[in-house]
Amino acid sequence: MQVISAIPALREALAGRGRIVLVPTMGNLHAGHISLMEQARAHGDTVVASIFVNRLQFGPNEDFDKYPRTFEADCAKLREAGVDILFAPTEADLYPEPQTVQVDPGPVQELLEGECRPGHFRGVATVVLKLFNAVQPAVALFGKKDYQQLMVIRHMVRQLALPIAIVGGDTVRADDGLALSSRNGYLSEAERAEAPRLARTLAALRAAVLAGERDYAKLERDAVAALNAAGWQTDYVALRQQSDLTPPSPAAAPATGANAVPLVILAAARLGKTRLIDNLEI
Repeated sequence: MQVISAIPALREALAGRGRIVLVPTMGNLHAGHISLMEQARAHGDTVVASIFVNRLQFGPNEDFDKYPRTFEADCAKLREAGVDILFAPTEADLYPEPQTVQVDPGPVQELLEGECRPGHFRGVATVVLKLFNAVQPAVALFGKKDYQQLMVIRHMVRQLALPIAIVGGDTVRADDGLALSSRNGYLSEAERAEAPRLARTLAALRAAVLAGERDYAKLERDAVAALNAAGWQTDYVALRQQSDLTPPSPAAAPATGANAVPLVILAAARLGKTRLIDNLEI
């Protein structure tokens, strides 16, 4: 596996390498990331992973400085997964001057995570477009755990007519249901034991919808109340349409028939000092 930090060197290394597949990450890799690397091989000839902790997508009081950086261990995992090239730029490589030109993702950035983290998706879209321009992939893979992020990227690719196919990889979970995340390492032993409650809450909400419940607002309120009663600080539990993350009408049902609308449940909540996100498609 080649490890490259400079964009000109990356482009030189990728010349003539056939169909290129990119898996962008911020490092501190876990089984969810490696699953994407393994899936990537089926989509092209050369698999490129990137590691870059992107300052632009962190708010002023968020964990940019504390975000776990485990570069040597990450390299070992990527080699074992058969990645061909690791693009690991420094800030000077990717932002050689102040990034005054940024990508505005449009209205979807104002919902849910965007409301809780103003400017977050502008930073995500900007760095992803720069990575796309550096690597010039035919395909890029992103995990569905960051569901709204995946939607923002698909929207950007469609609106800017980028010649890139975006593939979403299913969320990888621990045996107890907790969605794998780099931030899970922040949890104390007691918090880690409590953390699977978030996935169980979403599963119960999905079961209620599939059983015929249609008062979506009440289901959301009940889920938030249950989490908060267990000691969580919940930002949102939201039932939304998969297509645009807007609230469904009460007539919308995630089943076959005239009113069938694919839905997704999205949640974000703090357990102690750790903010966890999860989602479940219906």
